[in-house]
Amino acid sequence: MSEHLSKQFDSELDDLRALLTRMGGLVEEQVRATTLALAEGDADRVEQVIARDAEVDQFEIEIDNICTHVIAKRQPTAVDLRVVMMVSKTVTDLERIGDEAKKIAKSTRKIIERGLATGMPQIMAVRHMGEQCAAMLHDVLNAFVRMDADAALQVVRKDKEIDQSFRSITRELVTYMMEDPRTISNALDIIFSVKSLERIGDHCKNIAKDVIFVVGGRDVRHLKLDELEQEAAAR
Repeated sequence: MSEHLSKQFDSELDDLRALLTRMGGLVEEQVRATTLALAEGDADRVEQVIARDAEVDQFEIEIDNICTHVIAKRQPTAVDLRVVMMVSKTVTDLERIGDEAKKIAKSTRKIIERGLATGMPQIMAVRHMGEQCAAMLHDVLNAFVRMDADAALQVVRKDKEIDQSFRSITRELVTYMMEDPRTISNALDIIFSVKSLERIGDHCKNIAKDVIFVVGGRDVRHLKLDELEQEAAAR
């Protein structure tokens, strides 16, 4: 590839990274906003989250089109090809995170319509879990921008905390429903919300593993955390 074409290609990759980062920032906002809406019983914020999901979908379409164009026109190889393929996969994870945020918003809408269960202490635990997920997404996007495999591994580790929060909140809500059947409808919608947050953690973990793949060149999608730790120690 000539120096001129090489510079053009580098510029296209930079534009692609920047667009993905913007999409990631929007999705991170959606995750924070939807759990804040639940904690505060904010119906207006719920509708904003649902409406902005269309922006997330538009980012997905635009980025996918650019990835297809870059592959067809530039025929990248090695690391450059891995970066483009990672962007293509990451945009799918981000779109699905956006979908999960919208699901939480829709569940929150139902809770608000029934009358927000302010006496349920688990709501603040869900808010905290939402902040954990948003921070996880922020960290994995930073790892992508820097192509930092160690930072990506930290995100994979944090997914264990998300899983633990999911199990803990779900157990508490089941007990709550057994003690007071009047809370069943709201409790079930909160369980659906924490399940969405657990899935968001999984999507962040997927992106983190893709960063590790781009940096190291080995597909680590199916490796467990202890195996990733061993690989990191060997580097």
